[in-house]
Amino acid sequence: MHGRIGLTTPDRAANLRAMSFASHITRCPRPFETDPAREIATSFDDLAPEMVEVLSGTAGCSPYLKGLMTKEDAWLRDALSMDPDEAIDRALVIEGESEADLSAALRQAKRRVALYTGLADLAGVWPLEKVTGALTRLADIATDKALKFHVGREIARGKLPGATEDDIATAGGAFALAMGKMGAGELNYSSDIDLIMLFDETRYDDDDYHDARASLIRAVRKMSSMLSENTADGYVFRTDLRLRPDPSVTPVIISTDAAERYYESLGRTWERAAHIKARTCAGDIEAGDRYLEVLRPFVYRKHLDFAAIQDAHDMRLRIREHKGLGGPITLPGHDMKLGRGGIREIEFFTQTRQLIAGGRDPELRLRGTVEGLAALVEKGWVPADVAETLTRHYRFHRDVEHRVQMVRDAQTHKLPSTDEGFRRLACMMDMDRAHLVSDLTTALTEVHDLTEGFFAPGDASAPTADLDKEEAEIVEGWKAYPALRSSRAVTIFDRLKPDLLAALKGAARPREAIINFDKFLSGLPAGVQLFSLFDSNPTLVDLIVDIAATAPALSVYLGRNAQVLDAVIGGDFFSAWPGESGLRADLQETLDALPDYEAKLDGARRWMKEWHFRIGVHLLRGLTPPAEAGLDYADLADAVVRVIWPLVAEEFARKHGTPPGNGAVLLGMGSLGARTVGPASDLDLIVIYDAPGDAESDGKRPLGSRAYYSRLTQAMVTALSAQMPEGRLYEVDMRLRPSGRQGPVATSLAAFSAYQRDEAWTWEHLALTRARPIAGDMAIGDAVEEVRAEVLGRDRDPARTIADVVEMRARIAEAKGDTGPLDPKIGPGRLQDIELVAQCAAVLAPETPRLTEDQIAIGVEIGWITRDEAQALNAAYDTMRRLQSGAKLITDGTLDLDTVGQGGRAFLFRLMEVEDGEALLDRVTGCAETATKAIEAILARRPGEAA
Repeated sequence: MHGRIGLTTPDRAANLRAMSFASHITRCPRPFETDPAREIATSFDDLAPEMVEVLSGTAGCSPYLKGLMTKEDAWLRDALSMDPDEAIDRALVIEGESEADLSAALRQAKRRVALYTGLADLAGVWPLEKVTGALTRLADIATDKALKFHVGREIARGKLPGATEDDIATAGGAFALAMGKMGAGELNYSSDIDLIMLFDETRYDDDDYHDARASLIRAVRKMSSMLSENTADGYVFRTDLRLRPDPSVTPVIISTDAAERYYESLGRTWERAAHIKARTCAGDIEAGDRYLEVLRPFVYRKHLDFAAIQDAHDMRLRIREHKGLGGPITLPGHDMKLGRGGIREIEFFTQTRQLIAGGRDPELRLRGTVEGLAALVEKGWVPADVAETLTRHYRFHRDVEHRVQMVRDAQTHKLPSTDEGFRRLACMMDMDRAHLVSDLTTALTEVHDLTEGFFAPGDASAPTADLDKEEAEIVEGWKAYPALRSSRAVTIFDRLKPDLLAALKGAARPREAIINFDKFLSGLPAGVQLFSLFDSNPTLVDLIVDIAATAPALSVYLGRNAQVLDAVIGGDFFSAWPGESGLRADLQETLDALPDYEAKLDGARRWMKEWHFRIGVHLLRGLTPPAEAGLDYADLADAVVRVIWPLVAEEFARKHGTPPGNGAVLLGMGSLGARTVGPASDLDLIVIYDAPGDAESDGKRPLGSRAYYSRLTQAMVTALSAQMPEGRLYEVDMRLRPSGRQGPVATSLAAFSAYQRDEAWTWEHLALTRARPIAGDMAIGDAVEEVRAEVLGRDRDPARTIADVVEMRARIAEAKGDTGPLDPKIGPGRLQDIELVAQCAAVLAPETPRLTEDQIAIGVEIGWITRDEAQALNAAYDTMRRLQSGAKLITDGTLDLDTVGQGGRAFLFRLMEVEDGEALLDRVTGCAETATKAIEAILARRPGEAA
C-alpha cells in the first residue's frame, strides 16, 4: 500500500475526519468500467469507505482522472485529509526559478487542481461555482506567473527600455484581460483560456515605444508557449489570443491607446458582449482596471440598446451555420455549448439584456451568468420563473459539459454519439440512462424555447390592418423617413408594422392616431434602436398609440426625443414620486458619473426629459391628478436649478476665481416661485448677490463683483436654455428683475433692497409676493426674505394699490385681446386675472403668502374678499389650472377642440370631469363669469369693507 495515514489519537482523528474531503461528499459516480475501478479501490483501500467509493467510481468512468490518481498518489492522500479549501490553496502554490522548473511546477499544479476539482465536482463536495472558480484561479495564477517570468527575462536581458527588476511586479505595464468563461470565473473543466494582452504605453518614452512593444511581444509569445505547449508533464492551458482588436494584422500584445481607438471607431456588438466578462487577471492589474473603466462607455451605452438583440440573434445564426448546428435537437453528438438550447443560448440571453440596460443601471454589470440572471430578475428585466428555469438548466448543462470533458481531458462540448458513451455519462452523473436522456431533452428544449422567443419575436408575415386610401398613402410615405433609411430598420419595422397598424386602427379615431404617429415617426433621426425596443416591448407600442391618439404635440416631442422612452422600461417609471429631494439626489448622482461640464449639461437634459415625460404620461393616463402633476413639475424645476447652479458656479470659478463677497442666491419668481409650474412653463429667475462694488475675484482672469455675477448669471441662463445635442432644459425669463429688461441681469443685495423700498412699481411688489429663494447661498436668501417681508408688510394706501391693479387689469385686457373661450390664462376670470387679485390681497395683508390659494385666503382674513367670492375664485382657479395642464400636454398652441382630435378631447373631458365639449365650454365660461363678477366686486371696495 502507498503511504498509509499514520496512527492518531481518537479525538484528533475525529477532527481530521470532520474537515476532510470525505465529510463533504453528497453523491458518488458509479464505475462504468470495473477493472480501473477495482485497481484504484485496491490502491486506496486504507481510506474511508465512502472515499474509496468516490475514487473507484471516478476511475471507472474517467481514464484521465484515473491516470492522475496514480501519478499524484502521495499528494492526493494528503489533500483528501484536509479541508478542501486548504487543499486547493496548497495546490496553487507555484514556484520555479528557471524556465524548466516553472514550466514543471505549472503543469504539476494543473494536474493537482484538475484531479481535485474533478473529484469535488463528481462527489458533490463543491457546487458548480466553486469548481469553476478553482479552475479560474489556476488560470489566473498561471498566466500571471508566466507573464511576469518572461517579462523579467526581457528586463534581465536589457531589452525592455528603462525597466528594472522593480518593474517585474507589474510586468512592465503589460496585463492580461481574461475573457469569456475565464473572465466570469466560470472556466470549464477542459477549457482553453481567452486572453487579450495589452500594455500601458504611457510608461515608455515615445522614442522607446517600438522597442518596448517588440520586447513585450516576445514575452507574450513565450508566455503563451509556456502555458499551452504539451510537454512530457502535460500542458497548463491552451491559450487563445485572437479576441484582441483585428487579430489578423495586430501583434499578440497592443497598446491600450490602440485598443481604445479601435473600439471607439470599429468595435462591434459581439466585442461589446465579450467585454461584459472582461477582467484583469495578470500583470499590471491597476493599469488593466483603468483601461476597462475607460472602455465602459463602449460596452454599456447610455441609452437602452435594443438593437443589440438583433446583433446577438444574427451572431447565433452565423455560429449555427458555421458549425453546422441547425435543425432539430437530437441528443447524439449534440453540442452542449453552441447547439440549440445550449450554454451559449443562456449566456447570450443574459449578456444581451445586460448590454441593453447596463448603461443606465451599473448594478447589471456583472460577469457571471447566474448572478447576471439574478440581477436582471431583481431589476424587472427577466421574469423570475424564466430566470429560475435558465439558471437550473445552466447548472445542469455545465455539469454535463464537465463530465464529457473529464473522460479523456478532451476539449469538447458534444454529447456522446454512441449508446456506450451515454451509459458512461449516466454513470458519472449517478443516473440511469433513460432519466439522463429525458432530462437532457427537456433542458435543451426549454432553453431553446425561452431564448428563441426573446431573440426572434414577431412574425413579419402577419396580415396588415385594412387601410383606406388616405391612410395607405400616409403609411407608404413612411418609407422616405430617416428612421427607415437602413435595411436593418426596415426589417425590424416590417416585423413590427402589422401589430402597430392594428393598434392604431383600434384607436377611437384611427385616422387621427395614424396621422399623429406619422408626426412622431417623421421626427425620428434613426429607427433601429427604437423599433428594436418596440419589438421586444409590446406594451410600449400601446403607450405610443395612446399618445398618438391623444396628444399630437407629445407625439412630435417624442419623435425628437425618443430616448425618453428608455425611462418607461429602464427604471421605476410607475413607482411613487420621489419628491424634490429624491430628484435632486438622483440628478446629482447621474451628473457625478459624467466626465466634464458639457457632458454633465447634456446628461442633465437627458435626465430632465425622462422625468418630464414621466409626469406627462402619468397625467395623460390619469395616474396623477392635475394639481399633483403641477407640484411634480415644480419639484423637477427646483431640482434642476438647485443642481445646475453649483455646477455652473464651479465651472465659472475655474476660469475667474472664487466669487467675490458672500456669493449669490437665485430667486424663483412667477410660477416657479409659487410652485405652479406647468408642462411648458418658462422659469422666471432673479439673481441677487452680496459683494462690495470694489470687490474682485481671485482667479487667473479676475472680474469685479458686478461683472462677475452678471456673467455668472448669463452662464446659468445658457446652461438652462442653450440648445445642445440633447435639447434644452428650460426657457428662462429674467424680466421680473429690478428695472426689467433695462436693469443688470444680476443685482446686488443693497441695490435690490433700495430699489424695492424706494423705486419699485406696484406690479413689481405684486410679483415679489411669489419670490422664493431656490438655490445658492441661503444666508443671502434669508436677507432677501427679510427685505421682501419688510417691503410687502409696510403700510400702504389701499385705494392707490387697488387703483393700480385696476389699471393693470385694463392694460392687460387691451394688450391681449380676446383669446377665445377656452384660454385658461388670459381673459376675465382666468388664471392671470385671479392671480392679480390674489397678489393684491397679499400686498395689502400684513403677511405675504406665495401660493394663490393662500393669498385668496388672506384676502378673506383682512376683510377684502368674502367667503363666497373666495370660493368662486378658488373654483375658477382650479378649473383653469386643470385646463391649462391638459391643454399644454396635447397642444403647443391655442386650445381648439376641433383640432386636438377625438383622443385629445376624450382626455380633456376626463381631466375636467365633463361629458362633452359643450359641457366643457359651459364649465369654463361659467367659472370665468362667476370669478369675473367676484373680482369686479372685490376691486370696487377697500379691505375691511367685505360683507
